[in-house]
Amino acid sequence: MNVYNLLKKCRVRGFTLPEMLLSVTLLTIIGGMVIPSYHTFIVRNDLDIATMTLAQNLRRAQALSQSSDGDMTWGVRLGVGSILVFKGSSYVSRDVDFDENTQIPKSIVPTGLSEVAFSKVIGTPSATGTFTLTSQANEKRNVTINEKGMVDY
Repeated sequence: MNVYNLLKKCRVRGFTLPEMLLSVTLLTIIGGMVIPSYHTFIVRNDLDIATMTLAQNLRRAQALSQSSDGDMTWGVRLGVGSILVFKGSSYVSRDVDFDENTQIPKSIVPTGLSEVAFSKVIGTPSATGTFTLTSQANEKRNVTINEKGMVDY
């Protein structure tokens, strides 16, 4: 058998340059469409989680006040990057040994109410209104608390 014929039979084919360029171009286009959508999803998810966390912390503070845990009122303070459940009638006069701090993304901007405390046994709030959380994509979520202490979001 001739060496030339042997090499012809064993020839391994590879990708051509146009095939490689087409593949890279398609992957770049797909990546260019997916990455912004993924970023939007992450921002919206962070906002939704922060909203649910705020509502849960408000309900927790109200439950602790209603059960007269430590014979004190409990409250919640919303700030940039954190939600704080505190023991006391206000954030300023709180007992720092009982602080429960929950981190939220610093890109979420809180407006509206910033602090509410709940009365012992009954659990009525010291303030009513709306906590507003705004994402960097300018999406907003509201958590409202009424005069009876019902938390709605």
